[in-house]
Amino acid sequence: MSPSIQEIYAKALLTLSPFERLQLVTLILNNLTQQDAAVVDDSDTWTDQDQLDLSAYSLQYAATVCPDGEEIAE
Repeated sequence: MSPSIQEIYAKALLTLSPFERLQLVTLILNNLTQQDAAVVDDSDTWTDQDQLDLSAYSLQYAATVCPDGEEIAE
């Protein structure tokens, strides 16, 4: 039986210094970016229509919060 991710973390990663952990993260992330793009799930990306819908909703909400066109103080 292969070890779980938690077991690997407890046995191997906790013994590494913060710098070594960052090096490992860099290696892992670089490896992931070099893999086939089809493996990456981009189903959560925003389409142009999603962005338009968000903009329209935000403007509609702002109009209800400040019906007289008041400026919102920061």
